[in-house]
Amino acid sequence: MEEKEKKKKKKQKQQHPNDQNPKSTSEFSFKPCSDVKGLRFGGQFIVKSFTIRRARPLELISLLSLPPPKNTKSFFTSTTAFLPTNFTILAHHAWHTLTLGLGTKKSKVILFVFETANMKVAMDQIWPSEIPLGEVNRRLIRGSTGCEMARFKFRKGCITFYVYAVRRIGNLGFSCADDLRVILQSVVALKDFLDHTAMLAMPNQRSIGFAPPVAMAH
Repeated sequence: MEEKEKKKKKKQKQQHPNDQNPKSTSEFSFKPCSDVKGLRFGGQFIVKSFTIRRARPLELISLLSLPPPKNTKSFFTSTTAFLPTNFTILAHHAWHTLTLGLGTKKSKVILFVFETANMKVAMDQIWPSEIPLGEVNRRLIRGSTGCEMARFKFRKGCITFYVYAVRRIGNLGFSCADDLRVILQSVVALKDFLDHTAMLAMPNQRSIGFAPPVAMAH
């Protein structure tokens, strides 16, 4: 009997976090911004100098593999996303090559879902449109005084998604719970990105979900 319980506990621990269903909004664990976990870099300190940029609405929709809405201006009005810059994509590849495969070429995507669209607009005016990854914890997360956040992390192949739900301290519930739920469910449903980085580095590439044509034998 004890052996069966041990095996059951071991199986639960081995479950991948991406296989778990997003929690209901009432179960989200909000913490003050000074206490919430930030980005993790392991021993790859050089990655902290790589930059991310604020995404345009259509880029976020493409990244999440969602159908394009009729009106992009009213879609995800509570969400600000940051994607790797082309410099970061190329730097990841260079670092991976120089270290003979030891350096990571995984990119980070960060999404902030605010409790209201007005809160997003206010934060966008304060936050830079481009920022080094190493500054995100200090300026965007710890620097959001008066706010509390709930953090979600998903590994999807070459991309690690960090999703933060943001609300004012003292507020109960989450007004934009529907946006947050759609984003979490969309990220969970995504397939692993095997080598999106080479595609993102292409200057004429507009769609993150682009698939290159398959070569035909003649």
